[in-house]
Amino acid sequence: MFEDDKIRVGLVGYGYAGRAFHAPLISATDGYRLTAIASREPAKVRADLPGLPVEADPVALFNRDDIDLVVLASPNETHRPLAEAALARGKHVVVDKPFTLDLADARSVIAAARRADRIVSVFQNRRWDSDFLGIRKAVEDGLIGEIFHFESHIDRFRPDVRSRWREQAGPGAGLWLDLGPHLVDQVLCLFGMPQNVQANFAAQRNGAVVEDWVHVVLDYGKRRAILHAGMLAAGGGHRFVVHGDRGTLVKRLADIQEDQLRAGMRPGSDGWGKDPDDMLHFDQAGVTREVPVPAGDHRRFYAELRDALRGGGGGPVPPRDALAVMAVIEAAARSSQSGEAVVPDIVGPEKAA
Repeated sequence: MFEDDKIRVGLVGYGYAGRAFHAPLISATDGYRLTAIASREPAKVRADLPGLPVEADPVALFNRDDIDLVVLASPNETHRPLAEAALARGKHVVVDKPFTLDLADARSVIAAARRADRIVSVFQNRRWDSDFLGIRKAVEDGLIGEIFHFESHIDRFRPDVRSRWREQAGPGAGLWLDLGPHLVDQVLCLFGMPQNVQANFAAQRNGAVVEDWVHVVLDYGKRRAILHAGMLAAGGGHRFVVHGDRGTLVKRLADIQEDQLRAGMRPGSDGWGKDPDDMLHFDQAGVTREVPVPAGDHRRFYAELRDALRGGGGGPVPPRDALAVMAVIEAAARSSQSGEAVVPDIVGPEKAA
């Protein structure tokens, strides 16, 4: 059992993901205590969280006796080595997406968690976005019948290439490893593994050195799932379009929690995750009506993880889900290079799971 029934958390990284997402969500979820942070920018941490210990080295954080759970909000190329180092020291681990750089690394981290008898999970927080929660409920309820076309977009307007590692040449960079894990995880939650994957990536912006436009088609027999992300969409698009044999669903605007976090709103405050943009339902008779969506709440990731840490289980995103996402991520990257459809490399017991 945990000390004072609190799960003591060590956060690695205090850049955008650590500062805007993990620190506030952990602090706002019952059952956790943010205990220490590993960061190369201690002044930034102390300005936001005065009195919280700051370690210069992640390994020093892993060696602390007052840490039960390590959350990795560090650059993508560090995910495997840091996760394995934390697991080897007996810590449970959450890895920000992407879980790893490739499928082989994912298998390695999962094997390390099994050896250590510890939970490892990947932060797929967008399972609890309002837009996806609304679409998921409508699909599972059969509102538009059998689904034949599923389209998911995360489009942004950022015409200037920024000087940050995600947009510069190097391991783990590029839009597909940034937004692809969200897009893939959501569609796998609905439909499972596809038969094959076809992808096309491009570097479109002036000065772009890694892909900033991605278009991926997942083949489910008669059904197709289209995943798209780009950095030159100023407006006029949509988040989801779903066609079934009894109608269509359109969700225009995206979940607002990221904007709320950036604005400094505490998760759980009045209005947290409440989506003012209803879905549009076009039925068989040509009637259009608005359908409200549930409020989003990324805290549910940490709440479900807390329950698993206290009572057992695989956590909110068990290893099989992390592995499946990485298989599709890798298949899409290979397809973009070859120009051919690629079957995700999930076989045997992995495929059964």
